[in-house]
Amino acid sequence: MNASEPEPSGAPDAGLLAEGERAVWAALGRVVEPGDERVGELIDERGPEEALARLTRALPAGVEVPDGAREIARGALIGARLICRGEVGWPTQLDDLGPARPVALWARGSASLRVLAVRSVAVVGARACTGYGQRLAADLSASLTERGWTVFSGAAYGIDAAAHRGALVVGGPTVGILGCGVDQVYPRANEQLLRRIAEHGLLLSELPLGAHPNRPRFLQRNRVIAALTRGTVVVEAARRSGSLNTARWAADLCRQVMAMPGPATSSLSAGTHELIRRGAVLVADAGEVVEQVGEIGTDLVATAEGRERLRDALAPETLRVLESLPASARGGSVESLVQRSLLGPDVVLRRLYELLSLGLVERLGAHWRLNPACKGTS
Repeated sequence: MNASEPEPSGAPDAGLLAEGERAVWAALGRVVEPGDERVGELIDERGPEEALARLTRALPAGVEVPDGAREIARGALIGARLICRGEVGWPTQLDDLGPARPVALWARGSASLRVLAVRSVAVVGARACTGYGQRLAADLSASLTERGWTVFSGAAYGIDAAAHRGALVVGGPTVGILGCGVDQVYPRANEQLLRRIAEHGLLLSELPLGAHPNRPRFLQRNRVIAALTRGTVVVEAARRSGSLNTARWAADLCRQVMAMPGPATSSLSAGTHELIRRGAVLVADAGEVVEQVGEIGTDLVATAEGRERLRDALAPETLRVLESLPASARGGSVESLVQRSLLGPDVVLRRLYELLSLGLVERLGAHWRLNPACKGTS
């Protein structure tokens, strides 16, 4: 993956912590395996500084003590930033994982994770899938994106890749959560897809830079997908598919669990059929998914105060596009917003979809306008 420019200091997920504190979280990410509840309890009880001191004292002789400041600088060289607990960009729904929540998250891409996670759905499934499953995943993701929802998935082969592509084909953002470091290209054949995800949305990982994928890390990654989103849709999965692990995490976290049915004779749909028998909601399209995870336009930012907090978290480009929208009921076209904002058409379209996912704007055919319910804070 080609290195992108480092995130500017006004990045949406940068913010409240001093550099020394951020360096501590970066160093912890180097020595803590994902989902280690024992270490999570230590951090909660003693704080990150003391937890790091205890963990580094226990390192075997000859093992280098991690340098968090160097980690952060190394990430900046490839356009990766660290999202830490206690910062404005940290999505608090991750705290539902308790001591198993990530130490921190590395991100590539300029969007705000907290913003994209507000209205988000996980679309997951098997790597070994059918053309039927790929079409379902792509169509579902495209339709969810057009309705203002952000699709999260695992950036793997099969259903994951189809889900990301469905969101990208309609110009929306999407979030890929990796089982390796954000500086790694895995799977290698998805290199172009990973690059597009970072350009239009985000690539995320709780693993340190340079970390290679393995099966346990993929399974731990699934808890992050489930926690960040309002619900999980399993599109196509055999009985032993790893995507069923994501569904189990979603159920444990009291998120909505949904599944799309396949042919009764298909072994690659046996896992989704089993989920439905055990109580997952059968869904056939984006409308039925949205019925489960919330009503568009009514459950996002109920108060002016809430809208103001979201505006504060917007990236500078996103805020620029929002402020370029005319106050008229007709709104403006992408071309007119390009002229007003002095940003490129691709950038404007990506930021419009981000604002759509927040309920701050509406799409009217080729035109975009401020959501009437939000005009008081524009």
